[in-house]
Amino acid sequence: MYDGLRPGDPMQENARRRATGKAGSHPYFNLPDFTQPSPPSTPPSLPSHQRCWPSDATKGLLVALLGGGLPAGFVGPFSRMAYQASHLPSLELLIGRCLFHLPIALLLKLRGDPLLGPPDVRGRAFLHALLNVLSIGCAYSAVQVVPAGNAATVRKGSSTVCSALLALCLESQGLSGYDWCGLLGSTLGLIIIVGPGLGTLQEGTTGLYTALGYVLAFLGGLALSLGLLVYRSLHFPSCLPTVAFLFGLVGLMGSVPGLFLLQTPVLPNDPLSWSCVGAVGILALVSFVCVSYAVTKAHPALVCAVLHSEVVVALMLQYYVLYETVAPSDIMGAGVVLGSIAIITAQNLSCEREGQVEE
Repeated sequence: MYDGLRPGDPMQENARRRATGKAGSHPYFNLPDFTQPSPPSTPPSLPSHQRCWPSDATKGLLVALLGGGLPAGFVGPFSRMAYQASHLPSLELLIGRCLFHLPIALLLKLRGDPLLGPPDVRGRAFLHALLNVLSIGCAYSAVQVVPAGNAATVRKGSSTVCSALLALCLESQGLSGYDWCGLLGSTLGLIIIVGPGLGTLQEGTTGLYTALGYVLAFLGGLALSLGLLVYRSLHFPSCLPTVAFLFGLVGLMGSVPGLFLLQTPVLPNDPLSWSCVGAVGILALVSFVCVSYAVTKAHPALVCAVLHSEVVVALMLQYYVLYETVAPSDIMGAGVVLGSIAIITAQNLSCEREGQVEE
């Protein structure tokens, strides 16, 4: 039957191809029709076993930097503001901080875990809480007689050096050359910050109190490094909330009698003091949890070195909020500390692919 189409006519050939569903190719050279929109191309996705995830050390250092060092930098200046506003004693400030740890008992009760931890590790858990209470008590006492930035500098510097030495002696954990370079650089930055102040101590009672403040800051760093080392030896479910609750419990048991025996209780009557106490409690709790998590993922000396960011934050608040003098050596030392933190963080940045760590 004749369909009215002449063979060899291109227009009729295209019509025939469209009618049979074969449009999209050139009638003579069988080329694709570029006038039709092409489907969007999607980049090939990597298989799940080749995707890059942050390693445990990277996670620990980032948590220590963002959740441990930065909030802790506000604690020292806020403590000093509370002391300047109402002469709030250090032990009373410690009591206020410990009260924020006690509600964690509700979480432990809901989970059905013992409040004091398993019996076999209860002694070490209490030792960890005691060391942290001593560290915080020394730090709060130091910031009342020493500038907040300098007190944080000495405390963090001593904790870094002691953590490195204790880890080498007790855990036989080595560090790479870049890690040692970062540790030495951060320690050098701290020496640059606090060195001129130590060289110009006044004679008499004022100089004695200042020297005592630096000694307390050093002892606080030593107790912090010992506490981190003890925490790394604790392995049981709900370890983190348990030690956080024990910190509040042990802190109250020690600071309440000490407040009435060694210091004079003060009831603040101004909103600034109460605001500082609340801010110190919340920020310190966040820093405590983040540091305790980070030390289980990365080397304790590296965690303490990253926590030197607290010093930089404290120096900034010391200058802009407390209107205390910041010397050029403080700025230079803060720059060295930040450079050292960058070296440590860059060295430990790695990714894991199906259990294999690639630098």
